[in-house]
Amino acid sequence: MRGLLRSLWNEPRPPNPPRRVWRDWALVGVLVPVAVLEGILRPDLPWRAVSVVVTAGLVFTLLWRRTRPLPMVLIIFVVTSLAPLFTGGAPVETYTMVYVLVALYALFRWGSGRETAIGFAIMVASVVISVAAGRLDAADLVGAFAVMFSSFALGVAFRFRARDRMRELDQVKLLEREQLARDLHDTVAHHVSAMAIRAQAGLATAATHPGAATDALRVIEAEASRTLAEMRAMVRVLRRHDPAELAPGKHIADLEQLAGQARVGPSVDVDIRGDLEGLPPSVGAAIYRIAQESVTNARRHARHATRIEVSVAADDTSVRLRVSDDGDGSSTRTISSAGYGVIGMIERAGLLGGTCEAGPNPGRGWTVTAVLPRTGAVT
Repeated sequence: MRGLLRSLWNEPRPPNPPRRVWRDWALVGVLVPVAVLEGILRPDLPWRAVSVVVTAGLVFTLLWRRTRPLPMVLIIFVVTSLAPLFTGGAPVETYTMVYVLVALYALFRWGSGRETAIGFAIMVASVVISVAAGRLDAADLVGAFAVMFSSFALGVAFRFRARDRMRELDQVKLLEREQLARDLHDTVAHHVSAMAIRAQAGLATAATHPGAATDALRVIEAEASRTLAEMRAMVRVLRRHDPAELAPGKHIADLEQLAGQARVGPSVDVDIRGDLEGLPPSVGAAIYRIAQESVTNARRHARHATRIEVSVAADDTSVRLRVSDDGDGSSTRTISSAGYGVIGMIERAGLLGGTCEAGPNPGRGWTVTAVLPRTGAVT
């Protein structure tokens, strides 16, 4: 039990809380006039001027509810607790004050463990003070705690839901990094195998054909330079200890195989243009994997699709991939509908210094576009 309480107390804030956006300003722009209108139109509102000033003034705490949740909650409860000193003991009870629940939600959604604990203690103390002062009876007390705990529960639920989502995304990124590292490792292993074979041939012919040995050394030098380049590309890329394959991984030339993978479903047309000579194997493998995932997603999610077009165009600086289908229902098809495969494609492209985007076409269908630099620089 003590360990659980310690872990809750040391719970960090969720990363990257959204700062003030236009929706926050719109919320303030709506609530302030509503508070003023309530003060003007509500006939049974006691201490009208003080109630309107307190209600409208505290609205602005919502602008900092994500980045500074505990200070905002503290301000709200201190002001509402001190307000009866100026109203002859009558509490501020405007309907507009329901926005306080948004601040309570934000405390448990974006606050750290100690902030939520302190905020909870402040709220309980405020309720106890209200009961002691006679401003709350038993029924109101039950209702107050029910509403507060509903806000708490909602904030905690969204907090842990977002955390689970981040863990799933991190897992997808890790798996994609491992696959990329595996492709790079297999390519390097292939180069080293070729170097070993050439070295053995050079040693076998060195005594009788010195020129052949020299040629073997030149080939080994070229293979070694290429291998070192691939090894540098593996820096900061994670992978598990899987057995290495001595055959080279998939490349752009293997895209033609996608056209004949399925006997049913939409046909796949592959068009490859441009100079692909000297393209790093990591870039070629990435283009193939992204195209493969895009075609798989199109077959699964593009309803009534009859054709999938895969085009690759290379120039002096970059390689561009475009995978498009003619399926319908593009207005309801989202990135999430394709699973985490799209996230993996974006991660793979980003690791090599490129970009990957997916979205609906203007008419019908879906398109995935990836642009990778020819150098295949790892970010």
